[in-house]
Amino acid sequence: MYQVVPGGAGGTITDVIPKQKHSKDTRPLVGAGVIGLVLVIAAVTAWCYYIASLRKAELLKTQLLDLNKDGYIIRNQGGSIVFRMDFRSGTLDLDSCTKEGELLSCGSTTDRKLNFFIETVRPKDTVQCYRVRWEELVPDIPVEHAMTYKFAHWYGGAVSAIQHWPISISGQHAPKPFVTSDIYSNRNEFGGILESYWLSSNATAIKINNSVPFHLGWNDTEKTMYFQARYNDSPFKPNPGEAPCAELSYRVCVGLDVTSIHKYMTRRYFNKPNKVPAKVMFRHPIWSTWALHKTDIDQEKLLTYAANIRKHGFNCSHLELDDRYTSRYGEFEFDVLKFPNASAMFQKLKSDGFLVSLWIHPFVNYDSENFHSCVERGLFVREPTGRLPAMVRWWNGIGGILDFTNPEARDWFSYQLRSLRSRYGVSSFKFDAGETNYLPWKFSTRTPIRDPSFFTRRYTEMAIPYNDRAELRSGYQSQNISCFFRPIDRDSVWGYELGLKSLIPTVLTISILGYQFILPDMIGGNAYLNRTDGNRVLPDRELYIRWLELSAFMPSMQFSVPPWEYDNEVVEIARKYTALHESIVAPRVLELAGEVLDTGDPIIRPLWWIATGDETAYKIDSQFLIGDDLMVAPVLEPGKQERDIYLPAGRWRSYKGERFEIKEPLHLTDYPVDLDEIAYFVWV
Repeated sequence: MYQVVPGGAGGTITDVIPKQKHSKDTRPLVGAGVIGLVLVIAAVTAWCYYIASLRKAELLKTQLLDLNKDGYIIRNQGGSIVFRMDFRSGTLDLDSCTKEGELLSCGSTTDRKLNFFIETVRPKDTVQCYRVRWEELVPDIPVEHAMTYKFAHWYGGAVSAIQHWPISISGQHAPKPFVTSDIYSNRNEFGGILESYWLSSNATAIKINNSVPFHLGWNDTEKTMYFQARYNDSPFKPNPGEAPCAELSYRVCVGLDVTSIHKYMTRRYFNKPNKVPAKVMFRHPIWSTWALHKTDIDQEKLLTYAANIRKHGFNCSHLELDDRYTSRYGEFEFDVLKFPNASAMFQKLKSDGFLVSLWIHPFVNYDSENFHSCVERGLFVREPTGRLPAMVRWWNGIGGILDFTNPEARDWFSYQLRSLRSRYGVSSFKFDAGETNYLPWKFSTRTPIRDPSFFTRRYTEMAIPYNDRAELRSGYQSQNISCFFRPIDRDSVWGYELGLKSLIPTVLTISILGYQFILPDMIGGNAYLNRTDGNRVLPDRELYIRWLELSAFMPSMQFSVPPWEYDNEVVEIARKYTALHESIVAPRVLELAGEVLDTGDPIIRPLWWIATGDETAYKIDSQFLIGDDLMVAPVLEPGKQERDIYLPAGRWRSYKGERFEIKEPLHLTDYPVDLDEIAYFVWV
């Protein structure tokens, strides 16, 4: 060892001093130096890990989204958590993740390869969106994400048999196919009008891509909705030639308030109508034969029904001849026993000022004269091999269901409708059914379809030539069909299960899903005996009156059980409200209907539309708005002639002439509403 020793002034420097052995007294100093060196190395290593963890943390953030191995959260501009999604189908390997710009991608879970990414998109200053995709590379592995809904109130999805606003989820259910279904006969399924879109009160919205084999489940204990993509044990199919590798892809968007984010999502993801139906459909009621006569309808009863409409002084947009005017289902000629001279009947109705619409459906029963020719021509949906027609059961029997992906089947069906129009002057059609639950679980169509609900879309397209006055009860990506959509039949009951209380939540849900030309079900419901109070064939009188009052403030009205089946007072109330509908409601609705073509905004709106900062407004399911300036509060409870009313802040005038100029929302408790009244308020 060499040591440099400084010399004094004028002194000398000894350049080399021989190395000397350490004594025992110097060894502790060496040990301390080693320990110090180890500590330095540990500190440097810890610092490197700290820097790496900061970089990893920065990598797993994109704008206001934080990703972890089990899911992600999204915050709003104020820093509050507004959305949380957990991964149920795997744990991400965060070491496989990279970030390039606003794209954060990962290549594996802890046990397999996959393609996963989240991309931040900022389409406008007030909206922030995230594109999310989880793609499995191994066939038949489901992808499942779990959305927590406890942070807010949620709306949208689908109509249901028990309808609440906002969505109220009960029980637990494993993910099941999110496809259209007839909820009157299958009350635990999703309804005939549905879209994979949900909206929350904290200005967050999620839209599942239409290409996803989408299944939905829930757990009310965990406050969670399960979003799942799968092909195994599912009616969804991959594209021909593709492996059944599931992909769950969707977009989550966050805005400043619930109304503005919904406006953005509507413009981005929903079709818009390209025309407004006939104005008379908004102004005057439709009169249907169904609830009054069911299938026991004939020529004499139809003419008498029409005569009574005129006799009692009512207007009519058109007369709807419902079920069983043919001898068998699947035929397109009038039953000569029930309608001995259909041509003369139509001429009489026309001369009396009545246009007639006919009930129609997609089924051809096996005992119909058309069944065998449809089989020979291959017009039916087929069983999975494609060799034989699939026999299906529906509420009126057994037969085939027309394959509307087949141009020949579409042409054949269209020809039958055109023939009815040309022979009798039929004005339009009530297109019934169309839900996918009437297809076999496994089926084949002329043009393969991945999503069973696309069959519903194809069926709704058959209404396009008649959409001025047509009526549909099912819809999927069908907003641009531009005709009236009718929620499925209501029972003659007060409650939330297909009853009067379900009507406002159902109409609001359909509106949020982009369907704005809404025909609520028949006034009073369908009058089934086992769904009415007591042993009367008619709906309860009070129920009928309250239903009538509510319907007067909907885009269109539909009678079936006529008011003269009760008494003169009910007839007078019906005249009052059909006149009010024509003079006050229809002009405003028609104005809004024209705006729908450009904006897609709802005609019938929830109260939060104009009160986005009020928590109370998000929970109100018994009031609604027509536009921004007409608020309606019907009585929906039996035996009540008063109700509590919520008034948003503003300047309002009641139907009684009262004026309310309020800077804060106001609750009117026990507001009196007589049996022949409905409370409504106009913005002044």
